[in-house]
Amino acid sequence: MGMTIGILPVGSIESKYLLPIKDGLPKILPKTTTRIVDEIVPLSPNALDKKRGQYRSNQILANIQAYAIKSGVCRILGVLDADIFVPDLNFVFGEAIFPGNSALISLWRLKPEFHGEPANAKVLAERSIKEAVHEIGHTLGLKHCQRSSCVMHFSNSIFDTDKKQILFCDECFMQAAIAIDCLK
Repeated sequence: MGMTIGILPVGSIESKYLLPIKDGLPKILPKTTTRIVDEIVPLSPNALDKKRGQYRSNQILANIQAYAIKSGVCRILGVLDADIFVPDLNFVFGEAIFPGNSALISLWRLKPEFHGEPANAKVLAERSIKEAVHEIGHTLGLKHCQRSSCVMHFSNSIFDTDKKQILFCDECFMQAAIAIDCLK
């Protein structure tokens, strides 16, 4: 038993951004393997809100979910390098089907240079893995955690992402492990 996560490129994204996520997820999620999907999901122009200059994450997630059904993996994590949002929020780092088989993260606001800092591959990789674990956690049925150090804590800003650990708290880890054990 266990879970396989397909890392699915969305739009134009370099593979160097996908590899740390592929290698990092199995270190955090028990009984998990990962693979980068050879296919690329195009970034639909219909998802772009021209007034905001951002993409609707729910529309991108719907495209990822359609792919997940035919992919043969347990979970699909779409990764893109574009600014995304949901209604009522200025932006999101990611979104997931809760619970479900599909999740999405955006690297756009995780990049240090977005925040006026110098590019830093290590910082970007850590932030990307945190958000990937967080969104995959939602697909497993985990809710936001009140513990600010838990990876399942809601990130309202990049400071929240940097503050939390890359790991689950004990309670969230147990929930994730049970959910993964129950997968067929």
